[in-house]
Amino acid sequence: MTFNGWLQILVYCGILLLLVKPLGAYMTLVFSGGRTFLSPVFGPLERGLYALAGTSEREEQHWTAYAFSVLMFNLAGFLLLYGILRLQDVLPMNPAGLASPGPELSFNTAVSFVANTNWQSYGGESTMSYFSQMTGLAVQNFASAATGMAIAIGLIRAFSRASGKAIGNFWVDTTRATLYILLPLCVVLTLIYVSLGVPQTFGSYVNATTLEGVQQTIAVGPVASQLAIKMLGTNGGGFFNANSAHPFENPDSISNMIQMLSIFAIGAAFTNVFGRMVGNQRQGWAILASMGILFLAGVAVVYWAEASGNPIMHTLGLSGGNMEGKEVRFGVVMSSLFAVITTAASCGAVNAMHGSFTALGGLIPLINMQLGEVIVGGVGAGFYGIVLFIIVAVFVAGLMVGRTPEYLGKKIEGKDMKMALLAILCLPLAMLIFTAVASVLPSAVASIGTAGPHGFSEILYAYTSAAANNGSAFGGLSANTPWFNITLGIGMLMGRFLVIIPALAIAGSLVAKKTVPASAGTFPTDGPLFVGLLVGTIMIVGGLTFLPSLALGPVVEHLMMIAGQTF
Repeated sequence: MTFNGWLQILVYCGILLLLVKPLGAYMTLVFSGGRTFLSPVFGPLERGLYALAGTSEREEQHWTAYAFSVLMFNLAGFLLLYGILRLQDVLPMNPAGLASPGPELSFNTAVSFVANTNWQSYGGESTMSYFSQMTGLAVQNFASAATGMAIAIGLIRAFSRASGKAIGNFWVDTTRATLYILLPLCVVLTLIYVSLGVPQTFGSYVNATTLEGVQQTIAVGPVASQLAIKMLGTNGGGFFNANSAHPFENPDSISNMIQMLSIFAIGAAFTNVFGRMVGNQRQGWAILASMGILFLAGVAVVYWAEASGNPIMHTLGLSGGNMEGKEVRFGVVMSSLFAVITTAASCGAVNAMHGSFTALGGLIPLINMQLGEVIVGGVGAGFYGIVLFIIVAVFVAGLMVGRTPEYLGKKIEGKDMKMALLAILCLPLAMLIFTAVASVLPSAVASIGTAGPHGFSEILYAYTSAAANNGSAFGGLSANTPWFNITLGIGMLMGRFLVIIPALAIAGSLVAKKTVPASAGTFPTDGPLFVGLLVGTIMIVGGLTFLPSLALGPVVEHLMMIAGQTF
């Protein structure tokens, strides 16, 4: 590790913190129905969309109606995307003449993009046409991101309202998230990426002759527009198979920094939105501080592990960090930082191959996802994910002092705890059971690329990434098989909707409760003590749940590496 490396990390953190308040203030204004500088442009379109949907901005929904709208919207998105993929060969904008993906791959991909996972069992430029990329995948990037933002806002309203029955209107929230936040930011980001050299064209792939006289086909396409929403919406699906390690998708250090900031920007700003809407910004800063502690701890471990390199190489007289699987234009520090960011958020974009990291370097991305990606997390999803842990933390605090637990004046009761635990436990259920079955199933084991504990980590990482709605891959696993396409798809659905529905149920329960004024015995939730309790709760729940599986994979691999054993 070097001073310059840590300086780059601190510069990133500084810029991110500077974005939190202005973006949080703007998002609060949008979701509160206030007038913004974009209202004259999008106001008529917004009202037209409400009329088309048979609703209005004044109409609000009970949590059950809100949840039903979420499910129907995502079901329609799945069916539409699945149809586009299956009919790709007869649809327009397919200059490379690519065939339609098979039914299992189409199912996996459609579920993946609807669930904001963007797991890719295919090579982007060699499988998907321009029409599928833009009309299918990019559209769902917007829709899935807006869905997550809407759920988070519904839950925030439950805390901010003194009492009531409604938590908002899903159709209004998703429309505003798309028109006033995602779309304008993506237009700006697209123009920036184009100026940095990212392609944005409907032209055919380019044929070139190399210096050796060999013919090579260079894939291009409408890359910049999909890149903007894949990062800002924490989707992660790459236009190219190499994702953000591809020079057309991530040309230089400037584009790399912009992409990392895009991944965290909205998720971090949601903590400020929460503080503003509940009338106490210190509450939002306390949540962000908890996220920041876990984030910096992860960065420190990955950076140290990758900068130290493999001791086996040291015995051969080869010093320096572990550059295997990394792009030289980013190096160890920016590859390590990107890996932690993309797995702390539910993004999944990569600028280096995580399977080529050292054992401990690959351990942290796994842990980030297994904790539910609550370290900033996906847009909206990270916030309502950490609220589940907050409920557990304040419940534990209440038990310790012998008081009925409460958070922001809302009593946390048994039914709220049941919903929170249901949402938290569905992730290890999907991650570990499928991993256990695949680890003994001959056809699944045949798909791993490396023997020993690393091969187990490939399987564990795949199901962890799917259930956490991340989408990044460890590398080495040939996942485009019927078994993996179907089971990973099921894992994505479980990780998305078995968290969303309990979260909305909690919102419905809390919004109906009257706010109780704070008293001398109220546990403060905006100071260091609460930050420590929340961090401890997240780590203890994650440690007790996943430590055995991690011990079988990256921990054993690290011990073998120290002993000089290879496989």
